[in-house]
Amino acid sequence: MTEYFTPKTFTIPELAGISRKNIEEHLKLYAGYVKFSNYILNQISELTKDAEKNAYELGELQRRFAFEYDGMRNHEIYFSQFEGGAKALSVESALRAAMEKEWGSYEACIARLTGVALTRGIGWAILYYDKESGHLLTQWVDEQHLGHLQGLKPILALDMWEHAFVYDFPTSEKKKYVESFFTNLNWSVVEENFNTVK
Repeated sequence: MTEYFTPKTFTIPELAGISRKNIEEHLKLYAGYVKFSNYILNQISELTKDAEKNAYELGELQRRFAFEYDGMRNHEIYFSQFEGGAKALSVESALRAAMEKEWGSYEACIARLTGVALTRGIGWAILYYDKESGHLLTQWVDEQHLGHLQGLKPILALDMWEHAFVYDFPTSEKKKYVESFFTNLNWSVVEENFNTVK
């Protein structure tokens, strides 16, 4: 079997409000996305040897691949944001300036992202930067893959599946999880993501 992708490792310190158990269980789910991304690509490779005969199976695998692959990549952004511990966004940062230009203040940006995160359902609250228009954009991505904005790389990814907080908060208190996420965020990682796409 060809290994197209390998799981990344993350050095995540103790977090406020998000338990070590929740992170450990969450990392196991991430490893599953990597495993099944590899599995699907290998299956596609095998089934395309007789693409006409296997057209239905190939179609279903191609649809499923986006779910597994985006799940892998979303989680890599998510976990990397905790590495190095919580760090505030510098008042001189280019990202903060972009937030202020877009929404008037850093606080307004956080409020907007929180609003997206509290969308009913399972998915992701994503912050993008659209280089072509020069705008920051917030977006709800259903599941792992439905609603990603074409051509844009997420600069911040907030996992809003219940598995991200189930050991720490009941579903009725997911806003507390969102608050904990922002408390633990290493904004220097997000800033670096922003700098690589602008």
